[in-house]
Amino acid sequence: MSDTNKDWIAAHPEVKALRVATVDLNGIARGKRLPIGHADKALAGGIRMPFSIQNVDIWGEDITDSPLVFESGDGDGVMQPTERGLVPMDWFETTSALLPLWMYDESGTPFAGDPRHALAAMLDRYKARGLTPVVATEMEFYLLDGSTATPTPPRSPLTGQRLSSMDVMALGTLDAFDGFFTDLYAACEAMGIPADAAIAEGGLGQFEINLMHVDDALRAADDAWLFKMAVRGVARKHGFAASFMAKPFADQAGNGLHTHFSVLDSKGKNIFDDGTSEGSKKLTQAVAGVLAAMQASTLIFAPHFNSYRRMQPNSHAPTTAVWGYENRTAAVRIPGGNPAARRIEHRVAGGDVNPYLMLAAVLGAALIGIEDQMTPPAPVRGNAYPADVAHLPDDWATAVDLFESDEIVARIFNPDLIRNLCLCKRQEIAGFADRPENFEFQTYLETV
Repeated sequence: MSDTNKDWIAAHPEVKALRVATVDLNGIARGKRLPIGHADKALAGGIRMPFSIQNVDIWGEDITDSPLVFESGDGDGVMQPTERGLVPMDWFETTSALLPLWMYDESGTPFAGDPRHALAAMLDRYKARGLTPVVATEMEFYLLDGSTATPTPPRSPLTGQRLSSMDVMALGTLDAFDGFFTDLYAACEAMGIPADAAIAEGGLGQFEINLMHVDDALRAADDAWLFKMAVRGVARKHGFAASFMAKPFADQAGNGLHTHFSVLDSKGKNIFDDGTSEGSKKLTQAVAGVLAAMQASTLIFAPHFNSYRRMQPNSHAPTTAVWGYENRTAAVRIPGGNPAARRIEHRVAGGDVNPYLMLAAVLGAALIGIEDQMTPPAPVRGNAYPADVAHLPDDWATAVDLFESDEIVARIFNPDLIRNLCLCKRQEIAGFADRPENFEFQTYLETV
């Protein structure tokens, strides 16, 4: 056990339970619960779990024909604590802590099926070029009535009445849920998550909280993963359910997870800034790479059955691979403002994504655009939805096929991860055949 973790446990005698968990392909935390007195083994890297646990389907079932199950004997990997260390989880009845883990084999080699390692490998490629991505995320979610089998808006804690109006950016809606947000911000502060402004979004009970820019993309992905846990946990503490499903309601706004990023050189200068509102050549090269990979990467940005309900025209969810300046109908937006803060906003991902795979896909495509000195098409002006350009796949099966065979995807992700993810998604596609209507909501409500 490191001195830092020893000190943390000593400083938190109120913690009685320890959860140790890793992230699977769907972004779900999978692991174990231990008494805090057994923390030594976990912190020393003594926890083992099957390699296959990171490559199960959305229902937690083994993937048929996976090379990680019967073909290999379903062997164990070695779980090592991530550099995040222990984080508190104070929404449970028993005060608890979480130790995030990632997976290695016996020789200390990172496991290729671990989504966190996929992002780490991409960041190593940036580091080799003397580059550092700076990343922020915008996290959208719904608060729902947690007692119903179908999506139902919550009741206002102030009035007891069920929400019935879509008061976008209304302070009154935020104020009605003040207890929830106060506890959520406290949980984020305790976990080291840089939660910034909250707003009421366009759906009934829909909210957004921005997570501030950090110059460590692994930490940004950790923040997003932990934030989802905190939101769901605090919501249940207050009698709600919280969901990051891409489209809980057919007739209301979907949940997105927009990502803003810039890139610093070895001297700390933003390589996207050339002092103009248009940005540098490196910015347009990165945009070109992101657009070139977008169709085939849609499986990462829309990984679930429900995801494709969000990607509809005129819905603020992109459907075409285009970019533009200050244009929220485009898949890639270049925000205005101070040139020193010039950045790319990637707007395709739903709230249901695995943040590690999403950032690996976005940053990987941008780096390839820079490496290959790609040139993007002209930026779109006005409404991007009717543009006569490449459309993103609008069905799950097509997205799987494109991801499996694409040359750019193969430059971003390990072939074993590509194979395992495609096997997983094809099994899930089959799992949704001939299911009752509420099966979708029950599957995704608090898992993604």
